[in-house]
Amino acid sequence: MKSIFPARRPAIVALCLLSLIWSYNWITVKEGLRYSAPFDFAALRCVPGALLMFAAMLWMKRPLRPVAPLRLMLLGLFQTTGFIAFTSWALLAGAVGKSVVLVYTMPFWTLLMAWPLLGERIRGLQWLAVALSAAGLVMVLEPWNSTDSVASRIYAVLGGVTWAVSAVIARKWRNDENFDLVSVTAWQMLFGGLALWAIAWVVPSRPVEWNWYFAFVLGYNIVLGTVVGWLLWLYILKHLPAGAASLSLMAVPALGVLLSKLHYGEQPHGIEVAGMLLIGASLALLSWLAMRAQKSIAPALGQE
Repeated sequence: MKSIFPARRPAIVALCLLSLIWSYNWITVKEGLRYSAPFDFAALRCVPGALLMFAAMLWMKRPLRPVAPLRLMLLGLFQTTGFIAFTSWALLAGAVGKSVVLVYTMPFWTLLMAWPLLGERIRGLQWLAVALSAAGLVMVLEPWNSTDSVASRIYAVLGGVTWAVSAVIARKWRNDENFDLVSVTAWQMLFGGLALWAIAWVVPSRPVEWNWYFAFVLGYNIVLGTVVGWLLWLYILKHLPAGAASLSLMAVPALGVLLSKLHYGEQPHGIEVAGMLLIGASLALLSWLAMRAQKSIAPALGQE
């Protein structure tokens, strides 16, 4: 028993570092949108990030050839194009804390989709987690409140939905055959990023305001939020139990709310706080159930 934790200590450190990187990444995206349109910023972070992932593959001596290109394109459209686009639009007008919590309802949508699409029935305490997420979702969305940006809240939820779709696609693919996670990560990011470039090219938008601060937040997104974040996630999956890795996802929305309060002074009101706590309780319950069952509630591919 004594040797288990020292052996896993580097992975636990990596997990803590990843939670901090991906939590703060929400702040840098919000800051980057001060100087560029959502589709432009999304494209600028994804394509260079994918190219750096290929460089990492060369360094690790992984084969560059894509496997199942059509599946990679489909995964990229949801995992990268849809998720990054919707979360960027959510952050453009919405609060960071509320957006990150709504996006992290992903496990709730994954459970609902996996039932009809993968035949994974919702059982036992999973129903309680679904009920907690649904109640929290309604309380954070506040459909009765028209003073806040309704569009930003809907975009955040759609970000969680597209992430869940990509989780189901990845799980179905994994059930059919094994695949190299690094290669799939890089290729889906490239395909999804190129789709974002095409959208950014077609959709009229204001020109990007290049300056040192914008270069810093963009660099953070590309290097830390994308490349370093993904490589840390893959390292964690390799060295920690899947349930424990899933549990780490809980820290990202919690830290995101805290950082948004420190950086922007965001102060959720009573019913929002209650809704966030319910969603957090749902994530905690699902993570605990996943650890007991020795399987992950998260997709094979992570997300900030």
